[in-house]
Amino acid sequence: MHVAVIGSGYVGLVTGACFAEFGVDVACVDVDKDKIARLSDGFIPIYEPGLEQLVAKNVQAGRLQFTTDLKAAVERSLVIFLAVGTPPKEDGSADLSYIEAAARSIAECMNDYKVIVTKSTVPVGTGERLRRLIREHQKGRNNFGIVSNPEFLREGAAIDDFMRPDRVVIGSSDEEAIAIMKDLYRPLYLIETPFVITSLEAAELTKYAANAFLATKISFINEIANLCDLIGCDVHDVARAMGMDGRIGRKFLHPGPGFGGSCFPKDTRALSSIARDFGGQSLLVDAVIEINERQRAAMIPKIEKLVGGALKGKTIAMLGLSFKPETDDMREAPSVDIMRGLVERGAIVRAYDPVAIEESRKILPDISYAEDEYATVEGADVLVFMTEWNQFRALDMKRIRGLMRTPRIADLRNIYEPGVLRELGFDYVGVGR
Repeated sequence: MHVAVIGSGYVGLVTGACFAEFGVDVACVDVDKDKIARLSDGFIPIYEPGLEQLVAKNVQAGRLQFTTDLKAAVERSLVIFLAVGTPPKEDGSADLSYIEAAARSIAECMNDYKVIVTKSTVPVGTGERLRRLIREHQKGRNNFGIVSNPEFLREGAAIDDFMRPDRVVIGSSDEEAIAIMKDLYRPLYLIETPFVITSLEAAELTKYAANAFLATKISFINEIANLCDLIGCDVHDVARAMGMDGRIGRKFLHPGPGFGGSCFPKDTRALSSIARDFGGQSLLVDAVIEINERQRAAMIPKIEKLVGGALKGKTIAMLGLSFKPETDDMREAPSVDIMRGLVERGAIVRAYDPVAIEESRKILPDISYAEDEYATVEGADVLVFMTEWNQFRALDMKRIRGLMRTPRIADLRNIYEPGVLRELGFDYVGVGR
């Protein structure tokens, strides 16, 4: 089977490489000539563990190619995945201009029956909208199927999520398209992956609903953490006991500075917009968004209190910049808002991240960046743990204390045990501890 993936960003690149690993012939298409040239030369523009090796392996095997020739890719492919960006507009709704442009281009190139699949996260009703758009722009009258096949890839674990997913959702009213999609995903039947076959609209909504629910768990535990701070108990004890309830589960009950990344902030706002478009309300989702914004803002007074007053002239050492470990993604990262808030209050911020410094420079070029953890903390008044990278979990804290001007730690990911650090002479504050 031949497959085309339109868009070679995070989702498109992972999707193309993983299908090639299944033995499918894949053409990844993008309008950015420079990006395609770099990908063809083996340069991967994003950090995702294992992706560079997977791409190199399948390019060498001849199953994966990168091209700007959309017409050739569409003509030879039975299945065409749309994996272009759907960034948020100012009102929170998804910008569908890129996916609509791609659909028009596909329509003009169709030479036979095709299955058009949305991998991009799109609002409810987009599939039918694309169906009408393709019909209007076809040069001939070729039949086609429309499918929604949302991705559930975690940054930092995307390859494993694709190869061993919790489920595969296929939304369509076209029986032939569904059969072709099942055939494409046949390798996953061998590991008994559950398949959910549903309508276009239900599949489109599932992606938003899943992300909004996970975001809700994060905002909920952050509210409980803030209450624990007021009461004087440990949120980890509360979360552990909650998570033992099988109806709740332990995942995503980790307090911190709020959620970020390319999905949760965008998708919660988009779900709220979808509810308004259909004449409904999203009171819970709206509250989740507001709590997340408040949680970021609440981290700065926490640091101020630790310092004992004004931040002006204080050096803040920040370890971790990306919104989560194992990625260089700075989109909607809590670190950005917090660093900006610190700088506005006159603080001097020095930061380090294992992979996200170059991305951070694009957003915050005036921040000072260090070469490693220990260079970051030298002469600092406060050390802030922002991202829970594994390499930050077992630092030489005696050495850290000796390098700092004053031994103060704001552990916004609760990486360390408060009692241990206090015994070492640190003033310590966590989230809900």
